[in-house]
Parts: sequence; structure tokens; C-alpha cells
Amino acid sequence: MPLLMNLAFYVIPFLLVLGMVVTIHELGHFLAAKALGTKIDRFSIGFGSAIAHWTDKSGVEWRIGWLPIGGYVRFAGDENAASIPDAEDLAAMRRQLIDEGRGAEINRYFHFKPIWQRALIVAGGPVANFLLAITIFATLLLTLGEPTGTGRIDSVERGSPAEQAGFHKGDVILQVDGKSIDSFSALTRKVVLSTGTPMNFLVQRGPQQVTLTATPRRGIIIDNLGRPQKLGKLGLGQITRRSDIGIRHYNLPQAIVGGVDRTVGTITTTITYVGRLFAGRENADQLAGPLGMAQLSGDLAKKAAEVSPNLATFALNGVITLFELAGVISVGIGFMNLLPVPVLDGGHLLFYGYEAVTRRPLAAKVQAAGYRVGLALVLGLMLFATWNDLQRLRVFNLFGRLFS
Repeated sequence: MPLLMNLAFYVIPFLLVLGMVVTIHELGHFLAAKALGTKIDRFSIGFGSAIAHWTDKSGVEWRIGWLPIGGYVRFAGDENAASIPDAEDLAAMRRQLIDEGRGAEINRYFHFKPIWQRALIVAGGPVANFLLAITIFATLLLTLGEPTGTGRIDSVERGSPAEQAGFHKGDVILQVDGKSIDSFSALTRKVVLSTGTPMNFLVQRGPQQVTLTATPRRGIIIDNLGRPQKLGKLGLGQITRRSDIGIRHYNLPQAIVGGVDRTVGTITTTITYVGRLFAGRENADQLAGPLGMAQLSGDLAKKAAEVSPNLATFALNGVITLFELAGVISVGIGFMNLLPVPVLDGGHLLFYGYEAVTRRPLAAKVQAAGYRVGLALVLGLMLFATWNDLQRLRVFNLFGRLFS
């Protein structure tokens, strides 16, 4: 029974979310290639042996793999993982097509497309991820609205940065660094990635407004799932009252703008974290891999079950929760793929940029070396993120107890 529960809460939600996001990413490449007349051999939903497959009128083989963790698109003549053959491969491919009487198809092959077309096809994946996120966030805003609250302060920890800055119980925070906030959670989101950075606050204190400056200090905070996180902290607290909670409703244009804002905000937060990470101002323990995403999706599903009085409500809350998680993960995958690292879409775009400037492709040996380095970087990042996941799950503590 525990195995079935863990399967239902952790494995299945994770596979559904990741499978949808990665499939949409590959579909972005596919649709961009189709629009530009590119010859495509296969589009696969999932990996591994096909449990179903068929060929459409245009000659594209559609298949469903048994491992539902994403998918891939394979262009005609695409034989290697890098998706960019070297000059000799391209010349051999061209000769073969001509010898077979298919010279008219050369311009339909991805590798013989103009640079701008190849760039659009490569960028189609991340763009699809961003469009998916905007659609998800806009749909949630349109159908459910957005919770609002208040910036009222109900407690100030002794010796905290907030107390040192002069915050008082009963203060209401109106602005942070010149930007209005409408809830305590919005304040928290700004503070957690601002450790060691002074922040300016406009506070309503009785009939007057006061300006305060406080610098968050790294400390333990408990997130909405009850998990401890070591992030920026001011030492302010709020007791949520029913009268504080409101719902802001959106019409369709407002929801679309809100979806764009939410997507841009997620990208901005990611860039901020990465920048502070490289500057040594944040810890890398927030990086999560597949195990971390699976744990998060499972924790969210369990949380939905805890607050749902019946099965129908649980199903609705679960769908909404995983839907929003898919939006956040989609932004993350789109952003990561645009990084200028060989083997990622951003690496392809970097090589195309070089080709556009120099009027010739980067030397095959340099490309090969770049892909090896890029693959090592990606695998290293995945291993590090998985190490973080295992530490969060206390796997090493479990092994220690087993052998002690």
C-alpha cells in the first residue's frame, strides 16, 4: 500500500508534468520546422520502444514510447546527438541525395537551411515553453483569479534585521524598493533572494508613512509545504486573518498580461538567483534535479489531498496545483535551454551566430570539443542537483543508520 501511495503521489504526477513540458518543447521545434518546410522523419512522445506508431501523409512517423518523460523530433539526415554534422558529413549527404535523384529535397533538409531558419527552428523549443507557461498562468488567472492580502506586520523577531531597521508591530508595508506589494507572500518572495542586499521599504504607521532600510540575513524559513529552507530573512511575521484574504478577478486581456508578467517574473527570479550564485551571494542548495522535482510534485499532491474534503475536490485541487507547477517548470526548461552551452539550444544559437558573422561554420573539431565540454557541464550540473536532492531526502543519513 505505501508503494502504491508513493507511486500515486510522487511518480505519476512528476511523469505527467515533465512529460507534458518536454513534449511541448519538442513540439515547438517541430512546428517551427514544419512552417519552414523542413523534412522531418519522426516525432516521438516518450522514449524507448514504441507502443504505438503511425505515419502521416507528409511522411512523418509519429510514435509513442513506453517511457513517458518527454519526447524528441528527428529531422531528415539527423544522425548524431549534436544535430550538426561536420562539413564532410554534409558533403556526403548532398552527394547521396543527388546520386539518388533527390537533389530537389536538399533545401528541405535542416542542415542545408539558411542560418536564420535553423535559428528559428532551434529557438522554437524554448519559445514553446514560454508560451505554455503564459497560457497556464493566464488560464489560472482567468478562471480562479489571484489571491490578495495585506502587508501588515503582526510580529517582529528580537535581534532580527527588521527590528534593527525599526519595524514595529502593526506597520503595513506599502512598497519594497519602489514597487507596490499587495500581500505578505509577495514581500517574502522579494526578501528570500536578497540576503546581504539593503532593501528600502515604504511603511504605513498610523496616520504617517515611514521609510525604512533593512538588509535580509540568511536564516531558516518554513515554506508553504512545511519544508525548512535556508534563504534571506528579515524576521517579520504575519497571522493570516480571513478578512485579509481577497481575490482579484481578471478578464481575458488582463489574464494574458498577467500570464506574461508571471512568466517574465519567473525568468527574472531565475536570472537573479543564477547571478547571485555565481557572485557567491547565494548557496547552490536550491538547485534541484529530477528527484527534487518529483519530491516537489509529490508534496504538492499530498498538500492538495490534505486540504480537500472529498475526492472530487482533491482531483480539482491536484489538477490546479500540478498545472501551476508545470508552468514554473516550463519556464525553467525554456530558460535553461537558452543558456549558451553546447548541446543545449542556446549552444546551437551561439554556433549559428559565429557562422553568421564569419560566413562559415565553426570548425568541426571545435564544435566536437564544445559539445563534449557542454555535455560534461550539463551532466555535472545534473549530478550536483541530484546530490542536493539526495541530501534533502536524507538518503545519506539513512545509509549511515543502516551501517552504523
